[in-house]
Amino acid sequence: MPHPNDPLHGVTLETIVKTLVERHGWEEMGFRIPIRCFILDPSVKSSLTFLRKTPWARKKVEAWFMAEVEEMPPES
Repeated sequence: MPHPNDPLHGVTLETIVKTLVERHGWEEMGFRIPIRCFILDPSVKSSLTFLRKTPWARKKVEAWFMAEVEEMPPES
């Protein structure tokens, strides 16, 4: 059940990054959000480290993920 005040409640940052990588790949992620951890030798670990320390970048990644979740048809 979604949390009324936090649509990302229960969704880890790792899940968000892995989902976006699976759907788009590192190249597209680096194009949309041009940060080094997506462009130069990208990995989930380096991305998580950076995003946890950098609120503005984390907000962009979370917003992109949320936009995609809203576009997906509901599961039946």
